[in-house]
Amino acid sequence: MNWYSAADDPEVVEFGPVRGLSVTGQGAPGGPVYTTSVGALYAVAGALLGIAARAVRPFEMPLLEGRWWAEDERPPLDVPREEWWWHLFLRLPEPVDEVWADEARQSAGHPAAARVQLVTFTEGLCVQVLHRGPYAEEPKSLARMDALMRSEGLVRNGLHHEIYLSDTGETDPEKMLTVLRQPVRAA
Repeated sequence: MNWYSAADDPEVVEFGPVRGLSVTGQGAPGGPVYTTSVGALYAVAGALLGIAARAVRPFEMPLLEGRWWAEDERPPLDVPREEWWWHLFLRLPEPVDEVWADEARQSAGHPAAARVQLVTFTEGLCVQVLHRGPYAEEPKSLARMDALMRSEGLVRNGLHHEIYLSDTGETDPEKMLTVLRQPVRAA
């Protein structure tokens, strides 16, 4: 299964470990903390691209991803966006050495670069779907994912994950594509 693709209908998939740059924070998407964090992530990734090109081989700038949660008893979409937590992520190809990430953080020239970390995580079994359209309409796609989870006897087992296949600033609904992914386990 390709990390960056999903079907138009919800499906059950499985993924092994992935490695990349990540920064964690709290705040509304597009808010000041989020925007600063995205800038730091891309600044470190840009520096890392140059280091990797000299060391092994160049690679392209990866797509932005977000793993989201709310520390609240209410359903996540009922929680004010300013209270949302996130891990922003840029997946990196192998091999990327920890020393390169340290050097990239130091040379990135961004005030929040020190918050960017090289991480590995495994989602395992997931339900995912390709969401077409604005982020505000994601609840419709999430409901379809929930229906598949119920029919397959699965429950949530990790953070809600989004992979932004189109530019996050895109406003044309016809061009907005997001992989929605939810780690799951048997009920």
